[in-house]
Amino acid sequence: MDSRTQLRILPFALASLAAAALVATGCSAGGGVNHSIPVPPTVVTGPAFVTGTDDPMASVVSFAVQLQSVDVIDSSGNGHSLISGSPTVDFARFNGLQTLLDMNDVPVGSYTSVQITLGTGTLGYLSVPASGAPTVVTEAAALSTSTVTVSLANPLVITQAGAPAGLRMDFDLRKSIQVDSNGNITGDVTPTFKVTSVANTDPGGYIDTFDAAVVSVSSGGQSFVVQGPHGENFTVNVAGSTEWENNESISNLTTSSIVTISGTLDQADQTIDADDIGILTQTGFYAGGQITYVRPSTGPATSFDLYVRGLLPTTTGLTLGDVATVDLSGSENYFIYWFHNSLSHFVFNQSLLLPGQHVSVGGPATGAASASDVTVKRVILRPWGYNTTVVASSVNAAQGTFQVQINGFAGVLVPQTVTVYTAPGTKWRNGLNAIGDVTSGANVRVVGLLIKDPTSGNICLLAHYVDTLN
Repeated sequence: MDSRTQLRILPFALASLAAAALVATGCSAGGGVNHSIPVPPTVVTGPAFVTGTDDPMASVVSFAVQLQSVDVIDSSGNGHSLISGSPTVDFARFNGLQTLLDMNDVPVGSYTSVQITLGTGTLGYLSVPASGAPTVVTEAAALSTSTVTVSLANPLVITQAGAPAGLRMDFDLRKSIQVDSNGNITGDVTPTFKVTSVANTDPGGYIDTFDAAVVSVSSGGQSFVVQGPHGENFTVNVAGSTEWENNESISNLTTSSIVTISGTLDQADQTIDADDIGILTQTGFYAGGQITYVRPSTGPATSFDLYVRGLLPTTTGLTLGDVATVDLSGSENYFIYWFHNSLSHFVFNQSLLLPGQHVSVGGPATGAASASDVTVKRVILRPWGYNTTVVASSVNAAQGTFQVQINGFAGVLVPQTVTVYTAPGTKWRNGLNAIGDVTSGANVRVVGLLIKDPTSGNICLLAHYVDTLN
């Protein structure tokens, strides 16, 4: 089953209710590596890429850290840097979803290890008062080491004419963030990465989510250029099979558009072949993150609080880690990413907003001058990973459902039992192959859409991925 088919399965879960190369050459520092100078034109190079995700820790809202260098190293100890500049990445942001960090050319060859050098970092936690809206507390992270070297079980092989190959970087929050004997987070971080080499056609090379600003659109209407969150430009290819959210198309794109993209890296060149595209805003500003509070709690909402995990541009009154208040007038456009169904507006609208939902909002940059007063034109529900415990005796393989208790900060936002709906295209990972492998009391991560059943009012999860949490 291809990725587009997997994306299409979510609408079918709803039926049960109604009736998811940081790469550029350069120098960097680090012990024991002969860091290359910028690659001369005479050196033969090939395309490489890096995708990023995380292995979650339930109580952590964010772990944002500066990537000073990511070097691939050959058997002779020669290294080549895979990042441009020193981007800051929030490794708690994607929780079960993969994003493209960067892509470029590196010298052809076989690379057997990776050295990652980190700069300053911060940890964020949800603070819930006895009454009123939750807030986020942020503190500096104390890294036990700034450099991590990981040996690759399978070497990263870069060829001149072959399809792009790359690395999948998975930051293990649960093993990295230290706790005391009572389970309280201390602020100490021992960076732990799982790094694997992947081909562009491997599941680890698939791009679940990539948010970027449109730079230009081709006159032929078959591609457009975007600038990612770290300033790199990428060409995005579209085809007849590319699915567009909200009944839009490439003809709707302008240089004021910000989009989210799912797809793969092209086998012939350094471009992205898009499976699915959603326009987050047409007016130059978007912010994405978790809803933490809705006003009022029932009926049409007049505003909600958004914990900001993603932001473009970064020159508004908002910053990453803010809790912003989003005002609603009732004229906003609501839709669901990965949910191509005419029933979309019946299960996500102004009256069906929930704390715990992962959303993006889009509007004019002038409407985001103040974190306490944000005006938007679009609100988009998006998949996210929820750490859960399976309720005893709740698995119903015939119906494709099971019940869970959501844990950690999302569990504070969603304290009630939630029904998970799976479908034939739900992807099972990390040792799970089917719903029959889900057992009572198991800790699993469900990556999908959190919605409120408009008929019963019950909260449900439509599962795109289901993972074991080891």
